[in-house]
Amino acid sequence: MARTVDPARHEARRLAIIDAALTCFARDGYNRATTAAICREAGIGSGTFFHYFPTKLEVLLAMLELGTREESQWFAAQAGRDDARAVLEDYVVHTAEEMADVRVAGLVRAVGAVMTETEVAAALERDTTAIRAGLLPWVRAAMAAGDVRTDLPPERLVVWLQALLDGYLGVVVTEPGFDATAESATLLDAVRRLLRA
Repeated sequence: MARTVDPARHEARRLAIIDAALTCFARDGYNRATTAAICREAGIGSGTFFHYFPTKLEVLLAMLELGTREESQWFAAQAGRDDARAVLEDYVVHTAEEMADVRVAGLVRAVGAVMTETEVAAALERDTTAIRAGLLPWVRAAMAAGDVRTDLPPERLVVWLQALLDGYLGVVVTEPGFDATAESATLLDAVRRLLRA
């Protein structure tokens, strides 16, 4: 008799493995992190790991895909709001909160070690595309309302917003002792200055 799979339990286990891999990649780097270490971190056997992910690269790709899906879900959850500028600022706060995870710097370095891999490069490109697609309608709405600058095309303003956020992430990764939580107010101030009508 075939075993019944509980979809919620299956997804919870999958997410637990991804979270354990995040911890290992952040701590050890991609190349030094092993599937055995991920299994220990997740409290599972190797058979369970390989049931969900055939390779270490597959778990990294699943992690990147999950991040992209969560970004898209965040933007979808804003539907119906009529305060476009506030949505843009809320996104900055949301992003800064994610960057405050102590594992982020290590994860970015780990991904950087394999970002030339075709699948990883494609996953990162999908993430960039999803973020820009999420930001663009809100930038357009804020422009139409006169709440942000209009001297740049909306697509260009989205690129600049993303450049500020990516630059902030770069500082989180490379600057020893940089406190992403404490500095988030300065990031928001920089974004407000960029957007100022």
